[in-house]
Amino acid sequence: MRVKICGITNVHDALTAADYGADALGFVLYKSSPRCIDLKVVKNIISQLPPFVTTVGVFADADEKEVLSTVEESGLDLIQLQGDEPPDLCRCLGSRVVKAIRIRDKSSLDRMVPYNVRAFVLDTYREGQLGGTGKTFDWSLAVEAKKFGKIILAGGLTPENVGKAIEQVRPYGVDVSSGVEERIGKKDHSKLKRFIETAKQA
Repeated sequence: MRVKICGITNVHDALTAADYGADALGFVLYKSSPRCIDLKVVKNIISQLPPFVTTVGVFADADEKEVLSTVEESGLDLIQLQGDEPPDLCRCLGSRVVKAIRIRDKSSLDRMVPYNVRAFVLDTYREGQLGGTGKTFDWSLAVEAKKFGKIILAGGLTPENVGKAIEQVRPYGVDVSSGVEERIGKKDHSKLKRFIETAKQA
Protein backbone atom coordinates (compact mmCIF):
# COMPACT_ATOMS: atom_id res chain seq x y z
CA MET A 1 0.00 0.00 0.00
CA ARG A 2 1.38 3.37 -1.02
CA VAL A 3 1.19 6.06 1.65
CA LYS A 4 1.30 9.81 1.02
CA ILE A 5 1.77 12.20 3.93
CA CYS A 6 0.42 15.60 2.92
CA GLY A 7 0.70 19.06 4.44
CA ILE A 8 4.42 18.74 5.16
CA THR A 9 5.82 22.11 6.31
CA ASN A 10 9.23 21.34 7.82
CA VAL A 11 12.32 19.17 7.40
CA HIS A 12 11.88 17.24 10.66
CA ASP A 13 8.41 15.99 9.77
CA ALA A 14 9.50 15.17 6.22
CA LEU A 15 12.51 13.10 7.25
CA THR A 16 10.56 11.36 10.01
CA ALA A 17 7.79 10.39 7.59
CA ALA A 18 10.38 9.08 5.14
CA ASP A 19 12.11 7.10 7.89
CA TYR A 20 8.80 5.51 8.86
CA GLY A 21 8.23 4.38 5.28
CA ALA A 22 6.12 7.06 3.58
CA ASP A 23 6.15 6.64 -0.19
CA ALA A 24 5.24 10.25 -0.98
CA LEU A 25 5.22 13.66 0.69
CA GLY A 26 2.81 16.44 -0.24
CA PHE A 27 3.60 20.16 -0.12
CA VAL A 28 0.64 22.56 -0.23
CA LEU A 29 1.36 25.48 -2.55
CA TYR A 30 -1.88 27.45 -2.57
CA LYS A 31 -2.04 30.44 -0.26
CA SER A 32 -5.56 29.93 1.07
CA SER A 33 -4.44 26.78 2.89
CA PRO A 34 -3.23 27.02 6.51
CA ARG A 35 -0.60 24.44 5.52
CA CYS A 36 0.81 26.50 2.65
CA ILE A 37 4.59 26.28 2.46
CA ASP A 38 7.14 28.65 0.95
CA LEU A 39 8.89 27.40 -2.17
CA LYS A 40 12.33 27.95 -0.64
CA VAL A 41 11.38 25.63 2.22
CA VAL A 42 10.14 23.01 -0.24
CA LYS A 43 13.46 23.11 -2.10
CA ASN A 44 15.39 22.76 1.15
CA ILE A 45 13.33 19.77 2.26
CA ILE A 46 13.61 18.02 -1.11
CA SER A 47 17.39 18.46 -1.06
CA GLN A 48 17.56 16.46 2.18
CA LEU A 49 15.19 13.60 1.36
CA PRO A 50 16.47 10.07 0.81
CA PRO A 51 16.02 8.48 -2.63
CA PHE A 52 12.75 6.84 -3.71
CA VAL A 53 10.49 9.27 -1.83
CA THR A 54 8.10 10.92 -4.31
CA THR A 55 7.48 14.63 -3.81
CA VAL A 56 4.08 16.09 -4.71
CA GLY A 57 3.19 19.75 -5.17
CA VAL A 58 -0.44 20.47 -4.30
CA PHE A 59 -1.92 23.35 -6.33
CA ALA A 60 -5.40 24.84 -6.53
CA ASP A 61 -6.66 26.73 -9.58
CA ALA A 62 -3.20 27.95 -10.57
CA ASP A 63 -2.43 28.55 -14.24
CA GLU A 64 -0.23 26.31 -16.34
CA LYS A 65 2.76 28.67 -16.34
CA GLU A 66 2.75 29.04 -12.56
CA VAL A 67 2.53 25.30 -11.97
CA LEU A 68 5.29 24.41 -14.42
CA SER A 69 7.68 27.11 -13.21
CA THR A 70 7.15 26.04 -9.59
CA VAL A 71 7.77 22.40 -10.41
CA GLU A 72 10.89 23.22 -12.41
CA GLU A 73 12.33 25.46 -9.70
CA SER A 74 11.60 23.11 -6.81
CA GLY A 75 12.29 19.70 -8.34
CA LEU A 76 8.87 18.30 -7.41
CA ASP A 77 8.04 14.91 -8.94
CA LEU A 78 4.25 15.07 -9.26
CA ILE A 79 1.51 17.68 -9.55
CA GLN A 80 -1.68 17.34 -7.53
CA LEU A 81 -4.50 19.61 -8.66
CA GLN A 82 -6.85 20.27 -5.75
CA GLY A 83 -9.21 22.87 -7.21
CA ASP A 84 -11.62 23.07 -10.12
CA GLU A 85 -9.02 22.66 -12.86
CA PRO A 86 -10.44 21.62 -16.25
CA PRO A 87 -9.34 18.46 -18.08
CA ASP A 88 -7.54 20.59 -20.70
CA LEU A 89 -5.15 21.96 -18.09
CA CYS A 90 -4.36 18.45 -16.88
CA ARG A 91 -3.50 17.44 -20.45
CA CYS A 92 -1.27 20.49 -20.88
CA LEU A 93 0.66 19.66 -17.72
CA GLY A 94 1.56 16.23 -19.04
CA SER A 95 1.85 12.85 -17.40
CA ARG A 96 2.70 13.94 -13.85
CA VAL A 97 -0.80 14.99 -12.79
CA VAL A 98 -3.05 13.51 -10.12
CA LYS A 99 -6.46 15.16 -9.79
CA ALA A 100 -8.36 15.60 -6.55
CA ILE A 101 -12.11 15.03 -6.65
CA ARG A 102 -14.17 16.09 -3.64
CA ILE A 103 -16.89 13.55 -2.94
CA ARG A 104 -20.30 14.66 -1.67
CA ASP A 105 -22.52 11.94 -3.15
CA LYS A 106 -22.66 9.53 -6.08
CA SER A 107 -23.05 12.37 -8.59
CA SER A 108 -19.56 13.60 -7.62
CA LEU A 109 -18.11 10.63 -9.51
CA ASP A 110 -19.36 12.10 -12.79
CA ARG A 111 -16.63 14.73 -12.51
CA MET A 112 -14.00 12.03 -13.03
CA VAL A 113 -15.16 11.03 -16.50
CA PRO A 114 -13.40 13.65 -18.69
CA TYR A 115 -10.03 13.43 -16.94
CA ASN A 116 -7.10 11.36 -18.16
CA VAL A 117 -4.64 11.56 -15.26
CA ARG A 118 -2.20 9.30 -13.42
CA ALA A 119 -4.57 8.88 -10.48
CA PHE A 120 -7.43 10.49 -8.59
CA VAL A 121 -7.25 11.66 -4.99
CA LEU A 122 -10.72 11.23 -3.51
CA ASP A 123 -11.33 13.70 -0.70
CA THR A 124 -14.39 14.73 1.30
CA TYR A 125 -16.53 17.59 0.03
CA ARG A 126 -16.92 20.41 2.50
CA GLU A 127 -18.20 23.85 1.55
CA GLY A 128 -15.35 26.37 1.33
CA GLN A 129 -12.55 23.82 1.86
CA LEU A 130 -10.35 22.24 -0.81
CA GLY A 131 -8.89 19.58 1.46
CA GLY A 132 -7.74 18.82 4.98
CA THR A 133 -11.33 18.53 6.21
CA GLY A 134 -10.67 15.71 8.67
CA LYS A 135 -13.97 14.13 7.59
CA THR A 136 -14.59 10.82 5.85
CA PHE A 137 -17.07 10.17 3.04
CA ASP A 138 -18.99 7.08 1.97
CA TRP A 139 -16.21 4.65 1.06
CA SER A 140 -18.53 2.58 -1.14
CA LEU A 141 -18.32 5.50 -3.59
CA ALA A 142 -14.53 5.12 -3.64
CA VAL A 143 -14.95 1.47 -4.60
CA GLU A 144 -17.20 2.52 -7.48
CA ALA A 145 -14.75 5.25 -8.51
CA LYS A 146 -12.04 2.68 -9.21
CA LYS A 147 -13.55 2.06 -12.65
CA PHE A 148 -12.30 5.52 -13.67
CA GLY A 149 -8.64 4.94 -12.77
CA LYS A 150 -6.23 4.53 -9.88
CA ILE A 151 -7.65 5.80 -6.60
CA ILE A 152 -5.77 7.43 -3.75
CA LEU A 153 -8.13 7.54 -0.77
CA ALA A 154 -8.10 10.67 1.40
CA GLY A 155 -10.53 12.49 3.66
CA GLY A 156 -10.60 11.93 7.40
CA LEU A 157 -8.17 9.03 7.52
CA THR A 158 -6.48 8.34 10.87
CA PRO A 159 -4.31 5.61 12.39
CA GLU A 160 -7.53 4.19 13.84
CA ASN A 161 -9.58 3.89 10.62
CA VAL A 162 -7.03 3.52 7.81
CA GLY A 163 -6.89 -0.27 8.12
CA LYS A 164 -10.65 -0.57 7.73
CA ALA A 165 -10.62 1.92 4.84
CA ILE A 166 -8.00 -0.08 2.95
CA GLU A 167 -9.81 -3.36 3.63
CA GLN A 168 -13.06 -1.95 2.21
CA VAL A 169 -11.75 0.11 -0.72
CA ARG A 170 -8.44 -1.52 -1.72
CA PRO A 171 -7.20 1.76 -3.20
CA TYR A 172 -3.91 2.28 -5.02
CA GLY A 173 -2.80 4.41 -2.07
CA VAL A 174 -3.90 6.45 0.92
CA ASP A 175 -3.32 10.13 1.67
CA VAL A 176 -3.38 11.76 5.12
CA SER A 177 -2.79 15.26 6.47
CA SER A 178 -4.88 16.39 9.45
CA GLY A 179 -5.28 12.83 10.74
CA VAL A 180 -1.63 12.68 11.80
CA GLU A 181 -1.22 16.24 13.05
CA GLU A 182 -0.32 17.53 16.47
CA ARG A 183 -1.58 20.91 15.30
CA ILE A 184 -2.10 22.47 11.86
CA GLY A 185 1.16 22.20 9.95
CA LYS A 186 2.97 20.07 12.56
CA LYS A 187 2.86 16.28 12.47
CA ASP A 188 2.44 14.04 15.51
CA HIS A 189 5.23 11.53 15.01
CA SER A 190 3.53 8.80 17.02
CA LYS A 191 0.44 9.08 14.82
CA LEU A 192 2.63 9.17 11.72
CA LYS A 193 4.31 5.93 12.69
CA ARG A 194 1.07 4.16 13.55
CA PHE A 195 -0.66 5.35 10.38
CA ILE A 196 2.11 4.20 8.06
CA GLU A 197 2.59 0.87 9.83
CA THR A 198 -1.15 0.14 9.84
CA ALA A 199 -1.53 1.04 6.17
CA LYS A 200 1.43 -1.08 5.13
CA GLN A 201 0.13 -4.08 7.07
CA ALA A 202 -3.46 -3.83 5.81
